[in-house]
Amino acid sequence: MNSLLETANEMEFHLMNDEAPSQHFTIMLNEGAFDNYPFTMLSDLVKVEQSPKFHPEGNVWNHTMLVVDNAAKRKAQSKSPEVFMYAALLHDIGKAPATKMRNGKITAYDHDKLGEKMAVKFLEALDKDTDFIKQVSAMVRWHMQILYVMKNFSHVSLDEMMSQVSFDEIALLGLCDRFGRGNMTKEKIEEEEKAIEIFVDKCKEYRHNIV
Repeated sequence: MNSLLETANEMEFHLMNDEAPSQHFTIMLNEGAFDNYPFTMLSDLVKVEQSPKFHPEGNVWNHTMLVVDNAAKRKAQSKSPEVFMYAALLHDIGKAPATKMRNGKITAYDHDKLGEKMAVKFLEALDKDTDFIKQVSAMVRWHMQILYVMKNFSHVSLDEMMSQVSFDEIALLGLCDRFGRGNMTKEKIEEEEKAIEIFVDKCKEYRHNIV
């Protein structure tokens, strides 16, 4: 059995170098490489179901793998590719403790906030440096702001978000997140791209108004 360091290095190599990291991650999962802490934060996602209405791809592991593959195609657009790829991998780890059935619906309230804390623990266990952990966990924390902006939710916090992360980075992660679903038709792709454009425009408008 690989040591924590060996598993971490193997995971990171494929995360940063593969065109479709999900292919190797699935092998690692099936071979038990993610059976020990902190990698159980990833393997636990296999057991976490999602609303089929919004996630026809199935469980959170399936979704995460689609997001990671989308991120791999776009990491060159990021100012910090390693931060970006780890954020893609960890963005929904908070769904494991957050997911519950409420009134007949699968929900994952506050998985972004829970995920931020879990991302810190995951990366601390891998002995990542403090600044890197801060950047990745902030991306995890704020990845849901796109939805909140689009829905005009009361808990939009653009000021706090923009004090911690670049909205362009959140938009790029958000695009991968939204593309990381099953049955993505041309119309759905265009709809998701438009949502990201609206989010970016709102962030630019907000920044302009406070300057």
